[in-house]
Amino acid sequence: MNTSNPDQIDFTFNKQNLCIEESVTDLKVGSIRCLRPIKADGSKDPDRQTLFMGHTQLHSPQGLVPLQAPLKATTLEEAMNEFPGAMKIALQEMMERAKQMQAQQQAAQKENESRIITPGR
Repeated sequence: MNTSNPDQIDFTFNKQNLCIEESVTDLKVGSIRCLRPIKADGSKDPDRQTLFMGHTQLHSPQGLVPLQAPLKATTLEEAMNEFPGAMKIALQEMMERAKQMQAQQQAAQKENESRIITPGR
């Protein structure tokens, strides 16, 4: 998306993909977003399934780190049961991405450090 020209951004609502968002929390571990499909007139859309997203935050030395994952569930109870495993997988994936980024940064730093600079050039 090119944000340098606001006229090129399409802000049109997709009326075929509307959802009511509800949030359920245990006030301890995290929250589950329930995205319930609706039609443009606000009535329930029985042709689409409710989507569930798990959310939590982890404490780190740099501050809070948000963690989220889709939950493979058709009911709120299934979503609550799916939550722990989905968060563990999301955490593992986030840690793997962080390791990859760190390795890339170290490789770039090593490459920059190994350059020989000749005075007077």
